[in-house]
Amino acid sequence: MKEQVETRELKEGRYVIIDDEPCVIKSIAKSKPGKHGAAKARVDAVGIFDSQKRSIVQPVTAKVYVPVVERKSGQVLTIAETSAQLMDNSDYSTIDVPITAEDREKLEEGKEVSYLLVMGRTKMDMR
Repeated sequence: MKEQVETRELKEGRYVIIDDEPCVIKSIAKSKPGKHGAAKARVDAVGIFDSQKRSIVQPVTAKVYVPVVERKSGQVLTIAETSAQLMDNSDYSTIDVPITAEDREKLEEGKEVSYLLVMGRTKMDMR
């Protein structure tokens, strides 16, 4: 799911969709309006799932899409090589979440962890 907002409403630390990929905003630079044009904004962001840097430059009145990010928690049922199976704490459904080798070391079966649900995709939220 996603919603549409103006570029001027974006803030650092929030989310934006760039090239059909949900991203976390790292910095925003806004310029003043000139003699012949509107104020522009440069948004630099990092992808949630692929950690790739992306940026957009457009007028502050232009519309952009913002993903609806749900932060949920679940209990770890099993841990495999590249994924972990979680049971959601609210509706008791099971979800397979891809994990990295770094996340795998931190996980324990039976432990409660948080995860992100963004545009139908899931990611562990290991902070």
